[in-house]
Amino acid sequence: MMNRTYRNVVNWLSPISQSPPLRPAIETLCNARKLTEALLLAFHNPIEADYTIYSKIIQLCIDLKAHKQGRLVHSHLITTGFPSNVHLGTKLIIFYTMSNDMVYACNMFDKLPERNVVSWTALLSGHSQNGYSQEALYVFVAMRREGVRANQFTYGSVLRACTSVSCLNLGKQIQGCIQKSRFLDNLCVQSALVDFHSKCGEMENAFCVFESMAERDLVSWNVMISGYAFRGFSVDAFLLFRWMLRQGILPDCFTFGSILKASIGGGKGSGLAKVSTIHGCIIRLGYGSYSIISGALVDAYVKCGNLANANYLYKKMQNKDRISCTALITGYAREGKNSSGCLELFCQLRRMHREIDSILLCSMINICANTASLSLGRQLHAIAIKYQSTLDVAMSNALVDMYAKTGEIDDANNVFHHMTEKNIISWTSMISANGAHGRGVDAVSYFKKMECEGFEPNDITFLSLLFACSHNGLTAEGWECFSKMVKKYKIIPRDEHYSCLVDLFARSGCLNESYDLICRMNIKPSASLWGSVLGACRVYGNMYLGEVAARHLCNFEPMKAVSYVVLASMYSAAGLWDSARDARDVVQTRRLTKDPGYSLFQSDNDMLALPPTG
Repeated sequence: MMNRTYRNVVNWLSPISQSPPLRPAIETLCNARKLTEALLLAFHNPIEADYTIYSKIIQLCIDLKAHKQGRLVHSHLITTGFPSNVHLGTKLIIFYTMSNDMVYACNMFDKLPERNVVSWTALLSGHSQNGYSQEALYVFVAMRREGVRANQFTYGSVLRACTSVSCLNLGKQIQGCIQKSRFLDNLCVQSALVDFHSKCGEMENAFCVFESMAERDLVSWNVMISGYAFRGFSVDAFLLFRWMLRQGILPDCFTFGSILKASIGGGKGSGLAKVSTIHGCIIRLGYGSYSIISGALVDAYVKCGNLANANYLYKKMQNKDRISCTALITGYAREGKNSSGCLELFCQLRRMHREIDSILLCSMINICANTASLSLGRQLHAIAIKYQSTLDVAMSNALVDMYAKTGEIDDANNVFHHMTEKNIISWTSMISANGAHGRGVDAVSYFKKMECEGFEPNDITFLSLLFACSHNGLTAEGWECFSKMVKKYKIIPRDEHYSCLVDLFARSGCLNESYDLICRMNIKPSASLWGSVLGACRVYGNMYLGEVAARHLCNFEPMKAVSYVVLASMYSAAGLWDSARDARDVVQTRRLTKDPGYSLFQSDNDMLALPPTG
């Protein structure tokens, strides 16, 4: 049934009444956003239709994103032989760029009988908005060659294209054109220049443009603050934020998102104080209920180490999103605490049928690795396969680590061998996993395969390899790897590398060699290093070197009982009962306590299960 507006228009066009021209009727329908009725009138009265009528209808198609109807109008113009002009053609170019159909937009542009700055800008802006930044720059160069002068919209669009491809040289040339034009003081053009320089890393140039602006709106302030925050200049971001407030400019969600990002850069202590201050400002200005701000606050508190505040904010959020949930779970995973809370958060997300990404799954799998939750890890593995038919490298690395830490080395190997893409973390994880499970020979084999496939090991790779050799008695292989690390790959050994090498010699009974290595090291020996020597001396009964190691270890850690206990045990094994009693007396006199050992196991009755998805 036709609505009242359409009936009125039909009555106007009725031959019985004194009907007004077609244009006011079409304009009435377009203003009422009645696209279908406007099309019916225009198509049934093609003789009376003019450029203004079709331009109005195409603009309505653009506003309503009516792709099908817009193409119908274009087809009607072609079949009726309606002559094109620059204004109608430009509208069609804008329509096709809105539809992301740049082929038709370019064809329409090529067929224009004449072109002006608006038609050139429409094509350039369309390429820029649809991600074809390089093509947008080509359009700008062609426009300049044709002698067409740019306007403020042209400059804004081409600067955004330069920003997208980080084309600094061309952007500076465009800035030179702007300085010679009458748009130098245009607010939109100046904001685009600030954005261009800041996103290309030229913060000094960005600030020069910003400082020279006679008028600044919230967009220009946001661009500068965001640039400083993104580049890590947190102090400058806060100074600018205070300056903006003194100028009477109130921040919006985008401002708070940027300044929260800047707050995190100052370390956990100072960062937490800044985040708390910004949080108070957000509440006072009435942005506390905005989900996007709440999510940014959750992320900021997590990164500052305050999981309690992050969890409190998350629970108060009315619309809990995946991003804030991921931030909270990632924080718990990093701290290695509250695995049950992480599981509950993850289950809530599943019940809400929120999208689950690889970052969230990786965090959950890391929690399973740290808590040895094999059953839950396998369920997450199944979910990962459901969401990704081919697991990405980060997910596969997390699964390798999880299976290795839960004792399923064969499953870890299986995941590794099915990886379509590997990186240095993948190889290092497998070397570490095999070394920790008593497969030192396999660890060395993985290292050699990694070298054959062209991967260059880093210091963590060699640390894992030395650990594997040390715990599996591969003295020759360990020394060879250490020599290769220093001579071939030019990696400077750290304290941990020397500790593994000393432990390697000590475990194999080469105690004098391990002591000589300590004396020749170019770094100061650590407590863990002397602890390795002391433990080996107890096993092999080297009393003299054991006393030396114990003396150094007690100097490093005078309040730890374990050094005196091991030394007393060594004296007792050698029959030196008085010396053993003296070592134990130190523990009693200083009231030192030895940390008790503990085991962690998971009962079949306590197996965790994830809720099924709909």
